[in-house]
Amino acid sequence: MKPIKFIVEKHPDGYIAYPLGLKGVVIGQGDTYEEAMADVRSAMSFHVETFGPDAVEIAASEM
Repeated sequence: MKPIKFIVEKHPDGYIAYPLGLKGVVIGQGDTYEEAMADVRSAMSFHVETFGPDAVEIAASEM
């Protein structure tokens, strides 16, 4: 699987993170950057296990 890029945003009450390139919505949160990344990676793994590898979008130029 190709590496997934993540967006991490710092907010006054913690961090949120979400992956790019997944079909559907997957978000993680935490009090620290590391907690948000661990949460979003766990959520992403569950999402792919649930919906299968087709849940990961592949740009036409990468095929």
